[in-house]
Amino acid sequence: MTNLRRMLPLGISMCVIAFAWADQSSAEVTAVVRQQVHPVLIGKATNPLLAVTVRSNEAGARLKSLHFGLLGTSDLNDLSQLQVFVAGANGQFTSGEQFGPTVDSQQQLIFTGDRVLQEGNNVFWLSCTVNHDADLTHRVDAVCTSIETTEREIVPVDESPGISQRIGVALRQHNDDGVHTYRIPALTTTSKGTLLCVYDMRRRKSRDLQEDIDIGLSRSTDGGQTWESPRVIMDMGTYGGLPESQNGCSDPGIIVDHETGDIFCFAVWMWGKPDHHQWQADGSEPGYVIGESAQFLMVKSNDDGLTWSKPVNLTRQLKRKEWWLFAPSPQQGMTLRNGTLVMPTQGRDAQGVSFSNIMWSSDHGQTWNVSEPATVDTSECQAVELSDGSIMLNCRNKGDTKYRAVKVTSDLGKTWREHLTDDRALIEPTCNGSTLRFSYHLDGEAKDLLLFANPHAQDGRHHQTIQVSLDEGQTWPEKYHLLLDEGRGRGYPSLTQVDDQHVGIVYEGSQADLIYERISLDELLHK
Repeated sequence: MTNLRRMLPLGISMCVIAFAWADQSSAEVTAVVRQQVHPVLIGKATNPLLAVTVRSNEAGARLKSLHFGLLGTSDLNDLSQLQVFVAGANGQFTSGEQFGPTVDSQQQLIFTGDRVLQEGNNVFWLSCTVNHDADLTHRVDAVCTSIETTEREIVPVDESPGISQRIGVALRQHNDDGVHTYRIPALTTTSKGTLLCVYDMRRRKSRDLQEDIDIGLSRSTDGGQTWESPRVIMDMGTYGGLPESQNGCSDPGIIVDHETGDIFCFAVWMWGKPDHHQWQADGSEPGYVIGESAQFLMVKSNDDGLTWSKPVNLTRQLKRKEWWLFAPSPQQGMTLRNGTLVMPTQGRDAQGVSFSNIMWSSDHGQTWNVSEPATVDTSECQAVELSDGSIMLNCRNKGDTKYRAVKVTSDLGKTWREHLTDDRALIEPTCNGSTLRFSYHLDGEAKDLLLFANPHAQDGRHHQTIQVSLDEGQTWPEKYHLLLDEGRGRGYPSLTQVDDQHVGIVYEGSQADLIYERISLDELLHK
């Protein structure tokens, strides 16, 4: 059957083009289709593709079949099977009740059944399962071509034309390996090209510290197509005789020394203080004492992330005594062109006010230095080296502006100045973001661009987007915005350069706790 969806004019809403059968009925049945931008994921049993809403003005008509097409899908072999599910009470996707049989991937799909339509909206979801070897640069494009009821055959109106789904990986899902929630990812690429993603393993609940939280690591040697089983690389167990729920480690930051190949991972550790939070009141206090002030821990790997040292406590080396808190920013650090290691950090000053800054090492991580705060009323931040050797710090802003704070230093944080985009260019809902310098070659010439990712909204953590700057972060043209997931998630993206032509991103999206996607440079630049 011809894909009439593509022929419908834009702007038509909640109406229908229908072919009336010879015997007319008093029931009026119409249908619309809607889709959202989000990835379909390897490793997830069901992936919603589109919702079909069949509306009847009275009960009694029956749904006989739903017809779909996959003509725009990059490769039908990326999918193993497709199903239709009856929506939940509010029209949301759920896999509890199936309509029709499961079918194999093919260009034309028909799901037959017999279901009484209730008066009002009756919502059905088309879902797919993605094969483990599906190409991460491919897309799935599904359309509903027709609907057969006992009243008439319907060609539904498409309320979201032109949408297709990118393929990603469900890196971590709720309750994987018995862990309640995975959060706060930081992604990096080692000197050997291995991808490492560290994150919170929130074992009992989704809440922040203080809780039973360990730092986990996922590792990929094939650009993110497949990932090894998680490793626990930081776990304080029952230190000091207290239970694991009072020995939580959280907010990992990771940095690769691209001269030595060594990898450092940092996290904040709380001991005791049940029902407290390190960012609130006396959850962390001035001084250095374990059990009073939250502690700054580090583990190290010198074998490409395969094994890790025991935690080393750096609190007394790094934290100023009067500060209430000093902690890593949950993000990746960087190696400057001169070999200096720079890790974004954050804390609470002598007045308990949050700040963003950096720490750095000029001796390959043997010793670390801490900068002055770049700004206050900010927290989680990311650092990127500009072409002139200065460092731009992009910060989560806790003020009322709902824009990113952006500061620059030319002396490793002794002094800071405002960037021209400070508090005015990059919107945010108060959430962690990610910045990255991406280096590549075009026609034999070395080139660079800057990337920024965050939930591109001011009213909540939705519309996860990557932006591109071709002028060192002075402008972020809207034509280079790449929307990955418009649904509500928790945000917290982390970018890394996979190779000369691809960027990788892990974020807390609408379809899984942690989602990995790989995007080509051509797609970023819309070539």
